Amino acid sequence: MRRMANAKLSEALRLLGIDHAASRVYLALLELAPAPLSAIGAAAGLGGAELAAAYGHLVDAGLASAADEGADVVAPVPPSAGLEILARHRAAEVEESRITVGGAFESFRRHRLAAYNDNLVEVVTGDAIGHRMRHAWASAREQIRQLESPPYFPLPGAIDDSLATLARGVTQRVVYSRESLEHPGRLKEAIEPAIEAGEQARVLPSVPVKLVIIDEAYALVSLSIKEADVHNTMLVVQPCGLLSALVALFEQSWQKALPFHGRTTGPGGLPPADRRLLWLLAGGASDDVIAREMGISRRTLFRRLQILMARLGAANRFQMALQAQRCGWL
Repeated sequence: MRRMANAKLSEALRLLGIDHAASRVYLALLELAPAPLSAIGAAAGLGGAELAAAYGHLVDAGLASAADEGADVVAPVPPSAGLEILARHRAAEVEESRITVGGAFESFRRHRLAAYNDNLVEVVTGDAIGHRMRHAWASAREQIRQLESPPYFPLPGAIDDSLATLARGVTQRVVYSRESLEHPGRLKEAIEPAIEAGEQARVLPSVPVKLVIIDEAYALVSLSIKEADVHNTMLVVQPCGLLSALVALFEQSWQKALPFHGRTTGPGGLPPADRRLLWLLAGGASDDVIAREMGISRRTLFRRLQILMARLGAANRFQMALQAQRCGWL
């Protein structure tokens, strides 16, 4: 039993950074102290420089000291302070080891994947972005999936490319951010014409990344920086695990997004302007943006909202949205 206890203690000391020789000295201290250091060394089977080094290790760790000042008699000391210091040292060593191992693996990953980068991920910059985007729309055969938000790359004819793709029978599903609806001129000049041409559109408060997926062939990922209005770098991702993850990201966003039908007329004799107003509200557009996009004043907007709420028997906008959905207006 005692041998098992000593083995367990030795293992605990090892985990705290105390080597085998120092552990033997510490076990002898617990058995014989206070006693002369030479007697402790004899019990531990150590002597000379080896004993001095092992005992010094224990002193540095705060686990042993002289029993009487100036005497050769030594003894263990209460371990609480020493163990705290040891534990901190070990924690620091473990953290340093974690960083070292993590850095080594990251270096391995970079070197291992470097051989594949040319084939799987391409970085496109500057004016080449516009050419690749137009080629993407022209190359689509079955469907385009897109997450859209500002800032926008200045690409003349982009809406014409989108409409031409839809005219060829290519399915186009787009999740717009609320900022897309609020971007000056974007709704009227780009979004609504595409919806009228057959685009399936939905809206989220924000999208996680600017993304275009062409069929199952490849994806375009914008590295634009919204705060700096920078949009001069794009990744082209070929079939790989990353492309599969981007497809899954789009489908999750699509499921969470609210359908958006632009200016489409609705059932029940609802005027197109009022239906558009409801969809802008449902898309999260602010009152100022709605008034601007509809070409009316805020006062007129509020009057229309009051009429719609009265027609639907709603006391507030939330109830109006619920009632409009029940009536099939949304």
